[in-house]
Amino acid sequence: MIRKLRPRAYDEAIYVGHYFRTGVPVVMDLSALPDAEARQMVDFAAGLVCGRGGDMDRLTDRVFLLLPAAR
Repeated sequence: MIRKLRPRAYDEAIYVGHYFRTGVPVVMDLSALPDAEARQMVDFAAGLVCGRGGDMDRLTDRVFLLLPAAR
């Protein structure tokens, strides 16, 4: 299962973190966020991936795939 999320505010980063920490790959579509909040979300995701292991790939300009580390 892959979870696709399209946050509309930085507050929704909690959902990205929740799914990633439980081992679910996340497609994060930031097209609904203003530039400043989109940068914050990318920074959050980069820290999450670095701290928990895994990988982050840019699919388009504002869409990212977060892959948790293999168990």
